[in-house]
Amino acid sequence: MKRIAKVSRKTLETNISVEINIDGSGKSILNSGIGFLDHMLDQISRHGLFDLTIEAKGDLHIDAHHTVEDIGITLGQAFAKAMGDRIGIRRYAHAYVPLDEALSRVVIDISGRPGLVFDAQFTRARVGEFDVDLIHEFFQGFVNHANVTLHIDNIKGENSHHQAETIFKAFGRALRVAVEIDERVNGTPSTKGSL
Repeated sequence: MKRIAKVSRKTLETNISVEINIDGSGKSILNSGIGFLDHMLDQISRHGLFDLTIEAKGDLHIDAHHTVEDIGITLGQAFAKAMGDRIGIRRYAHAYVPLDEALSRVVIDISGRPGLVFDAQFTRARVGEFDVDLIHEFFQGFVNHANVTLHIDNIKGENSHHQAETIFKAFGRALRVAVEIDERVNGTPSTKGSL
């Protein structure tokens, strides 16, 4: 079964379309209107080997908050839809990713339960025009709608761009492993029998 989904979300603040192929090759088409966010989304696609298309129009004349959060929400919805019944997946995964002086760890459970623990002390409030507080909002939106448990820790770093990039790369890599089909898994990887 192909793990592909397309989801659209339209509110008074944003109009977003997301298409994801879980079993892709890392190709992306990203048009959020926020350059730094597109750069981070590309990290998820390339390191997760997900094919990802995101088209977004948001109220950027106010600020980037609604657009970033709603992209997280819509990506989470598309991910959940593409995953289907989650039978045979590895479920748990983690990744450590360095970039020069920065190092981040991401641990994920494709659990069916939303949860986010986010620990990142960015050294600057902004990367260019991008408010780093919105990284938490993106991942909160994602976990709430993908129904996954996610622990994100930026372990060290001095450059906020590097800190952010290690988080997104580690997320892509951990997610890639967690969604892989494990031929040794018979059915759903849970003692409850469902996720």
